[in-house]
Amino acid sequence: MRFFFVLCLLIAIVQAKPYNDKALKKIANTPAKEHYCFAVMGDNRDGDDIFKRILSKLNKEDLVFVINNGDLVSYGFSYEFKSYVKRIKKTQTPVVSVIGNHEIPLFGGRGNFREYIGKPYFSFAYSDSFFIILDNANKRRIKGRQLHWLKKQLQISKRYKNRFVFLHVPLFDPRKGDRKKGHSMKDKKNAIYLNKLFDKYHITMVFASHIHSFLQGKWGKTPFIITGGAGAPQDRDHGYPHYIRVCVDKKKVFYTIKRL
Repeated sequence: MRFFFVLCLLIAIVQAKPYNDKALKKIANTPAKEHYCFAVMGDNRDGDDIFKRILSKLNKEDLVFVINNGDLVSYGFSYEFKSYVKRIKKTQTPVVSVIGNHEIPLFGGRGNFREYIGKPYFSFAYSDSFFIILDNANKRRIKGRQLHWLKKQLQISKRYKNRFVFLHVPLFDPRKGDRKKGHSMKDKKNAIYLNKLFDKYHITMVFASHIHSFLQGKWGKTPFIITGGAGAPQDRDHGYPHYIRVCVDKKKVFYTIKRL
């Protein structure tokens, strides 16, 4: 009897799916709507009280899903991911999580993120919109296999009216000037290359985090929103606790800052 119990437990552990897989399945099973809303937030690490309050507010919103744009945990340890997943499991709305630099432990690697959250880069569609989630948690560049994959996803995105891109580290730091380096991707040449790709495919909006504030503008022809107000210590000049509500209808996309 004990052997049977242990065997069942081991099978359950092996078959346990990362949380993003479950969230994406819920989204795929949600009937498409002409008018729908989702929310975007980022940088909840080290701010449990604010994060808890944001999740409580999100539960009261009419949303198809939420995207948490990275820095979910402080150091990338397994116990932190367990605590994070336990918290978001309680929400009524599926939460899709993006990898940030704090999800990579001090010794490197993405193993814990893969185990508890899922793939570090992926895409999905809902209604007339396509969503591309990227991994630039190294804070440097996107290259190789992921860059090749991105180009294919951008081609696919042409079938959809709206194209949204999510990456934790912004291409540039708008506080420093137009397309300037700062608290942003270190490889500026790569950032410019990505910007040109986003311009070419007419990306509806690029969402970034990493800078603990709210900032918006355009990189080239591509509009961006930086949202880093989900709990981490806020930027002194531009920061305050918040998330973004995004509503899509036939004619337009609406972006609303929801302050705590």
